Amino acid sequence: MIKHSYLGSKKAKVELPLHLMLIPGVIVTLIYAYGPIFGIVMAFQKFQPASGFFHSKFVGWRNFEYIFNLPDFTQVIWNTFFIAVMKISLGLAIPLLLALLLNEIVRGWFQRIVQTSIFMPFFLSWAVLGGVMIEVFSLNGPVNSIISGLGLEPIMFMAKNNWFVSIIIGSDVWKGMGYNMIIFLAAIVGINASLYEAAEVDGAGRWKQMLNITLPGMAPIIILLCTLSLGSVLNAGFDQILVLYNPVVYESSDIIDTFVYRLGLFDQQYAPAAAVGLFKSVISVAMVSISYYLAYRFSKYRIF
Repeated sequence: MIKHSYLGSKKAKVELPLHLMLIPGVIVTLIYAYGPIFGIVMAFQKFQPASGFFHSKFVGWRNFEYIFNLPDFTQVIWNTFFIAVMKISLGLAIPLLLALLLNEIVRGWFQRIVQTSIFMPFFLSWAVLGGVMIEVFSLNGPVNSIISGLGLEPIMFMAKNNWFVSIIIGSDVWKGMGYNMIIFLAAIVGINASLYEAAEVDGAGRWKQMLNITLPGMAPIIILLCTLSLGSVLNAGFDQILVLYNPVVYESSDIIDTFVYRLGLFDQQYAPAAAVGLFKSVISVAMVSISYYLAYRFSKYRIF
């Protein structure tokens, strides 16, 4: 008992500087991550900035009734769900395909060049890439220059709902596919090399090796990424869409986050905007809980 107490005391002294180093980060987190949670009360008030939280009138569920009856709210929910699901699906399928193809490249130097070039856009912000996309797909941009050179009419990509959604989804997949590709490549590297050697002895070609060894070996990480992605099914990319969209394409690209942004800051309807944000948060928490349960159920993944 004395020895255990001594070791515990010694360990506490060693770890004390580390805990002290955490204090600034904990304080910042409490202020900027947990402090704003108290603003949830706005969702149940007729909030007036001059009156503040304590003197604004409570109206119960009236703000939620108001937002649910807005003519655009159903379309906003559908846009958010559709864009998020497409981003998640393609954002996993395309990197998986790239990882499988890249794994087949024999020359190491070429593999590294391709891997780096695909991964590079991940480090750029949407403030930069948004400007690039606007220039590339503008009426006088390079894409329309090629279309005009083929004798076709230029397309206003950024002002047509169907084209704009495709650009939103495609550009997001292009930007983030390098990250998931690295994860899948790491999963491939972790597969026992002796399985491939045994398959070659049995006469299996590269295609059969991929189907019978590589993909089954990657199955746990594929299942894990798919289940964890459920938690972000209502996160369709606020920063990307805010940089790229315009009133002409609100019908197809206005998502919950941009809707809250416009409702709260431009229309100054703070309480309804808070109600929309709370509605999204509740659904997101439920989806995150379900995704982590499924991740533990199928991949034995757990946070704690």
